[in-house]
Amino acid sequence: MYKNIDKGKKLVLAEQIAYQTGQVVSKTLVQNDAVSVTLFSFDRGEEISTHAASGDAMVTVLDGVGRFTVGGEVFQLGAGETLVMPKSVPHSVYGVRQFKMILVISY
Repeated sequence: MYKNIDKGKKLVLAEQIAYQTGQVVSKTLVQNDAVSVTLFSFDRGEEISTHAASGDAMVTVLDGVGRFTVGGEVFQLGAGETLVMPKSVPHSVYGVRQFKMILVISY
């Protein structure tokens, strides 16, 4: 079930979450036993420290530039680029510039 988002309307996902100075902002769209879908915005220099997910995590950058470190390998992604971070592999996320992403975790 979707929440926090209009249904039956054309949407631009990047417009569904705002930047906030000095913060990482998240907006959950779906959360259940099979899948989680969350929008994020990162201010420049903000990060989510190293952690591991209990499912495969796919991120697509919607705006700006983010750096993803996955199992020690570094990836820099810009708008329209996608990365799948494997289940249980430690990863972190850093805002090289302000950026927005959508995260889909499948369990």
